[in-house]
Amino acid sequence: MPIQILPPEVASQIAAGEVVERPASVVKELIENALDAKATQVTIQCLAAGRKLIEVSDNGEGIAAGELALAVHRHATSKLHSAQDLGRIRTLGFRGEALASIGSIARLTITSRTQLQAVGYRLMVDGGAQSQIMATGAPPGTTVRVEDLFFNVPARRKFLKSDLTERQRIEALVADYALAFPNVQFQLTQESRLSFASSGNGDQREVLTSLIGIEEANQLIEVCYVDADFRVTGFVSPPGITRSNRREIHFFVNQRPIQDSTLASAVLQAYHTLLMVGRYPLVWLFLEIDASQVDVNVHPAKAEVRFADAGRIFGLVQHAVRRALVTDASVAGRPNLPIWQPPFDQIQHRRSEVEQDADTTPMRIQPRSMEFPTLDQKIPLLRWIGQIANTYIIAEGPDGLYLIDQHAAHERILYERFLRQSQTKIPSQKLLQPSLLSLSSTQARLLEEQIPTLHYWGFEIVLFGVNTYQIRAVPTILAGTDAALAVRATLEEFEENEEPLNREVEKRLIARICKRVAVKAGQSLSPDEQKALLRELENCQSPRTCPHGRPTMIHLSVDILERQFGRKGSV
Repeated sequence: MPIQILPPEVASQIAAGEVVERPASVVKELIENALDAKATQVTIQCLAAGRKLIEVSDNGEGIAAGELALAVHRHATSKLHSAQDLGRIRTLGFRGEALASIGSIARLTITSRTQLQAVGYRLMVDGGAQSQIMATGAPPGTTVRVEDLFFNVPARRKFLKSDLTERQRIEALVADYALAFPNVQFQLTQESRLSFASSGNGDQREVLTSLIGIEEANQLIEVCYVDADFRVTGFVSPPGITRSNRREIHFFVNQRPIQDSTLASAVLQAYHTLLMVGRYPLVWLFLEIDASQVDVNVHPAKAEVRFADAGRIFGLVQHAVRRALVTDASVAGRPNLPIWQPPFDQIQHRRSEVEQDADTTPMRIQPRSMEFPTLDQKIPLLRWIGQIANTYIIAEGPDGLYLIDQHAAHERILYERFLRQSQTKIPSQKLLQPSLLSLSSTQARLLEEQIPTLHYWGFEIVLFGVNTYQIRAVPTILAGTDAALAVRATLEEFEENEEPLNREVEKRLIARICKRVAVKAGQSLSPDEQKALLRELENCQSPRTCPHGRPTMIHLSVDILERQFGRKGSV
């Protein structure tokens, strides 16, 4: 095939592929234009997760009528004037590609009016083809309407995620800019329903409350560290508030949301020894650094930056976070933990009585269920000895000493109980004191979609205010545990996995719930509670590992002990 110059419309669509990856990319570019225009109010409306409509309105400076046609040309910008300006970029946008790229793959309408103009002016771009500019009534500011996104690029539309995922990406993006610009009022409406709003009063913690709920937002630790030419502020979670992934680790450089694995590593090092394996903190850090010391022109979507002295920034971020954690009162002692309530009958009966009733108890595993491995992992009868470090239970068996991780063991117990009862509708227990759960608007919509499933599992949840729910009943299996933690665990699983609920997905979700509500390391248990936990672990089909594969116990045989004490020679 001979070499040829591509037609302009094809070149534009190729360029658009670098700038506009999904509906959230359009929202990002339009919000940045609004903020660069010094807007104090930004309103976003989306339909069909942005595929059908994205409209962003602002009260910024507006675009003059004589510049409106130029605004949709590639590399047309008011933010750069020379190559030297690339070394000290202070605006969010600077390449002049956004409007041209969007106009080439959608039906774009721009309506704008400056303070000096008596009327507004409108320009339409349909798949790259411009219309004549028309005068129209409009308030000061700019409204950009994007319809039928990717209508002429079906391959790109084909690879978009589900509507739920695309809506979540849009909301997360808007929330990031609301945090970076707390003095700007944001309002996001999706599918004709208010999805996110910020007051613009400058309070970042208020914005965080709408994202993670008032209870967790109030516990966030404030970070503030100032160096000669560097400043880092923001919020991090205490070790007791974590997530199962890194999604809630956010960084901003000079108010620009970025992704940076090196900064994430610095934060995780600051939490060293404070978090369980596989758990991650909630982090929102805002770095202010001289524009000449950071290069923002290294990524097509401007999502990554390069620091002139990356090593120094790494150390400063790690120090700032660690100092905030160490000085916070919640780190000085362990957080308050719920008291585990073992089943009443397990406290009252010894192992021998349990064995006598084994054939008649409804908690017995039926062979036909095929829920557990056929490999025999049973453990012998254990004699309780005590607890060490409020974490490990010491017991003696006929073949030696057993050290049992109480958290992993309780996970296994709860998991097998849940699986036994999930063969039919799980019985529930009313709470004497209903538990309140505050969610983000995205999580609230997700919860509403899953309420029938949660009801099947024994939860009773009712709306109790804007994005706030009351948990009135929980599965009897979870009686005595934190109901809100259990529901949050289910939402995390639903957020991360879009596959329909089947048995394997259900088992994975149950495992996550059990991990969240099981007794914790560092939690003191009474002798009766420890003995009851041992009795139940003995009854499990797979007692030697938790549902995630971590060992529940370490066995030191009599032979090993005798070798350690030199009774049978050296080890």
